[in-house]
Order: sequence, then structure tokens, then C-alpha cells
Amino acid sequence: MEYIKKANDISMEITEETESTVKQIIKDVKTNGDTAVKQYEEKFGQSSRALRVTAEEMEASIATLPDETKVLIERIVERVTKFAEAQMECLVPLDKDFGDGIRMGHRVIPVEKIGAYVPGGRFPLLSSGPMVTVPAKVAGAEKIIACSPANYKGGIHPAVLYGLQCSGVTDIFAIGGAQAIAAMALGTETVPEVDVIAGPGNRFVAEAKRQVFGRVGIDLIAGPSEILVFADETSNPKLCAADLLAQAEHDPNSRAILVSLSKKQAEETITEVEQLLQTFEETSPAHDAWSQSGEVLVAASLEEGIACCNDYAIEHLHVHIPEHDTFKDQFQNYGSLFLGEDSSVVFSDKVSGPNHTLPTQRGGRYTGGLWVGNYVKVVTHQTITGEGTQYLAAHAAAQSSIEGLEGHRTSAERRLKS
Repeated sequence: MEYIKKANDISMEITEETESTVKQIIKDVKTNGDTAVKQYEEKFGQSSRALRVTAEEMEASIATLPDETKVLIERIVERVTKFAEAQMECLVPLDKDFGDGIRMGHRVIPVEKIGAYVPGGRFPLLSSGPMVTVPAKVAGAEKIIACSPANYKGGIHPAVLYGLQCSGVTDIFAIGGAQAIAAMALGTETVPEVDVIAGPGNRFVAEAKRQVFGRVGIDLIAGPSEILVFADETSNPKLCAADLLAQAEHDPNSRAILVSLSKKQAEETITEVEQLLQTFEETSPAHDAWSQSGEVLVAASLEEGIACCNDYAIEHLHVHIPEHDTFKDQFQNYGSLFLGEDSSVVFSDKVSGPNHTLPTQRGGRYTGGLWVGNYVKVVTHQTITGEGTQYLAAHAAAQSSIEGLEGHRTSAERRLKS
């Protein structure tokens, strides 16, 4: 493996300052409820408006949206819904005999109350709200509340509001940052307490989700966007460059990585990236992301390249090699896999259907992205009778004696027939 371009050593660890700041916010919200939330909104969000978005505000805001924007949002909701419904069909109840008198299984039960965090960010990303909330609706959640920063003319951008409305959200609050996560996890006078919190955000949001986990469930903790493009000598450098920078423009800490089987192709891609960057606005995060975190590697073989991809466990793995069907099953660690040069990650970012909330920072080693399964509980049940009771009671009594657990042994033995 040869590095042609190596990233600077930039730590993505949560700092003690961030950790302590978030801890104090959660403590204040727990003690003072709405008052604390409003204070932090004024301090961090420069917002003194009401926390709840009313139906009248929704209607007036959405009325400003062009019809063509509404059509785009409706299409997003439709496609994300269809994919989530297809996933839900895979989650089926189980009720089966496992021996005489032993019947066991599981039920698939929706989580009742979902909290969705929808970041404001530099741009009003039309897909962010539906990606987090549509799977909850498909799962059957009774209540879906959403929080998003009031950073557009004193409120939430109308495109974000329309996306949430189309997705079946029941309550919307103009709250951002760690205070939004604390409010949903703990409940305040205005914000309902939820059971699961999902959605991406900045480091304060991520740290708040980490700190409230256990009191509520969370989807995952995701950082800035990542992409790894896997290429060979046949791959188009122009397409590779465009795909790398499409993710780099999300955040100055985004990671854009090329692993190529051809040094010539890798060098040509670097040239294309540098030329394409000249067309970006000077303020685009892509400049810092590529300069600080961009990497280009050349692998000596297909096997070495695949091993490198699995080691990175990247958020978006985009394979530009034409013969991908012959080795695609060898990829094991990633957030989402994109096969073929025309399967742009941008399609998933926007509208294709699979969720774009995905694991970063090597999280692909142990989890996938947000999906309808995050909003259901698969809970087991069992009915033991007759011969099943005798068989299991004898085993449990013997095992409990070895373990020295008298209460367990007694409970089992009292079910044994003389």
C-alpha cells in the first residue's frame, strides 16, 4: 500500500470541554425545563422565539415554498417510505414449537414515542427530516416529535417544515443543539419525553446523545461525512473527483479517500480534484476537508484494496471498478455500499430511498445505518407446559445447584412432578 496523499492527524475525539458543557446543559434542562432550554437557545442559537412551531406558523411558512420544491420533497418522502416499508416486511413475528410443551417466539412492537433531531446546518437539506422521521412512521410510532434549530429568519426553514409535515411528524419544536436532545430525553413543560432519539448533528448533539443513552435509546452517533472511492485503471478520474468532493463539501472535517489499483489513475484523480476545487466557492468546506483529511492510496492488488476498504469501515463505500459483482460480497465493513460508477452517493443523500444517516469513524465495523428497525422492539415470549416443563425444570434445578442459587433451584424444583 502506497500513500500518494495522507491526511493530517486530526483527532475527532470529544474534548473535555464539550463533554462538560453538554453535561451542564442536560443538568440544567433536567432541573429547570423550558426555562433552561430558552436560555440556551438565546445563548447558542440567538433565538428568543416560542419553542413550539404552531400550525399557523407551519401553514404560513410552507405557503412561501415554490411548488417545484414541494414536489421534490414529496418524492423524497415517497421513496424513503417505500424502502422503509420493504424493510419492515422483513421483520416478521415468530411463534414456534421447540420441543414438546415448549413454544417460543417474538413480537415486533413499535416504539411509542420518537424524537427526531434535524440539523440546520449551512444549507436547508431537504432530505434530512424525512430520512429520520419516515421510518418511525412506517414502524408505527404513535408520537413523532422533531427538533430543529431556529436559524432561518427566526424559525425553521419552510422546506424542512414541509418535509416533516409530509413525514407524519406530530409536534415540531424550534430548538437546536444539546438542549434539544436534553429536552426530548428528559421532557419539559412543553417538549414531550420520548423513548428513542435519532438524527445527526454537530459534536454537541452527538455528545448529548451519548450522555442520554440508557435513559432513552439512540440510533447511532455519527460524525462528519465520509466517502471512500475504490477504483482501478479503468475508472474515470473526473467521476472519482466529483464523488470525492460531493461528500467533502458537507463539512470541513469530512473525509474523502481514494483507494486505487492504479498509480496513474490515482494521480489523474488528484489533478481533477484540484481543478474541480477551483470552481468551488472559497467558503466551501470542501477546501479544508480535502486539504486536511483527503487521502489517496495505491493498492498493489485487488485483495489488498478490499482489505484496505474493510479496514477504513467507511460511511460511504463507492466501488468504481466494473467487475464489482465478482467481489462485492468481500466487503464487510461500511455504512452503505454503492456499486458501479453511476451509483452516485449523492442519489442516496437526496432521494434514492435507503437511509443516509450512517455510521462514521469506523462504526461500520459493528453497525449499519438508521433504518425502520431502530424504531421497533423485537421482544421474546415463551409458553412452557407439560413435558417441556419437566425437561427444563430438571435442567434448571441441576444447573442452579452447581451455581449455588437456591432461589432458582427451588423455583425449578417446585415444578417437577414427584
